[in-house]
Amino acid sequence: MKRHKRKPNIFADLGLPNPEQELLKAQLTLQIYRIVKARKLTQAQAAAALGIKQPNVSALLRNRGGPFSVGRLMEFLTALGQDVTVKPTKKAVGELEVVEG
Repeated sequence: MKRHKRKPNIFADLGLPNPEQELLKAQLTLQIYRIVKARKLTQAQAAAALGIKQPNVSALLRNRGGPFSVGRLMEFLTALGQDVTVKPTKKAVGELEVVEG
C-alpha cells in the first residue's frame, strides 16, 4: 500500500473543528488579498467589486475570512475575474488546492 505524505494544516495541528475547511478559507482569503493588492484597489473599490461593505474588506485583507463561507469567498474570486474550477481526479479522494496564476 502506497502512503501519501500529509500536507501540513495548522488548523488540524491546533485541534480546531473542520480544519480542511478552515485551511481552504485561509487560502481563498490570501488569494483575494493578493489580487486586491496587485491591482492596487482601495478598500472602497474592492468593496464595490465584491458587493460588501468596506469594513468587511478591511477584515478580509487582515485574513479575517471567518464570517464568510467557502462559497462566498469563491464568489468574491469570480467577482475579481478569477475562475473557480472543480475537476475530476483519478485518486480515491480529491484534494483542495488554490493555484496562484
